[in-house]
Amino acid sequence: TVLEATGIAFEWDVQEAGEATIASEGTPLPDRVLDSIRANGVALKGPITTPVGSGFRSVNVGLRQALELYANVRPARSMTGVETRYDEVDLIVVRENTEDLYAGIEHRVGPDAAESIKIITRAASQRIARYAFEYAVKNGRRKVTAVHKANIMKLSDGLFLESCQQVAEEYAGRVEFEDRIVDNMCMQ
Repeated sequence: TVLEATGIAFEWDVQEAGEATIASEGTPLPDRVLDSIRANGVALKGPITTPVGSGFRSVNVGLRQALELYANVRPARSMTGVETRYDEVDLIVVRENTEDLYAGIEHRVGPDAAESIKIITRAASQRIARYAFEYAVKNGRRKVTAVHKANIMKLSDGLFLESCQQVAEEYAGRVEFEDRIVDNMCMQ
């Protein structure tokens, strides 16, 4: 309704996904949905329920992986006239969306334990770091901060941090780089 109110003519290609398609198609993310998105080059996705603790795999995760939607970009800015706890907030969170625990690789270890496998690759870490630096350059941002848990997860988050540091060298003199342990970043 909002888009049509602009007066621009739209040709809608409505595709159902999620819980509604499991009974009829055996999957919450039918191939026809991905085919439609690829063919149209754009999608507006409404909320899709993901069962908590059981049930089918998240459609959001499936979309991210199938379509290589690796960069989740979330701006946070203070707005004049809106009273908030902090003034002059202006930051952009760029989060890698396909690896780490979002890989969705998990299994039971006996009846009373479950294990999630955290996958971190140099390629995906460098890709998201490069995305963040390129975003900074194109949008006049002065600094990129890599947020990690390399103090505890020395191999996986250590590889992520090392990859970010390598990419940061390519932008030296143009964009400042720093890193923060996630606990510290949340506190700040």
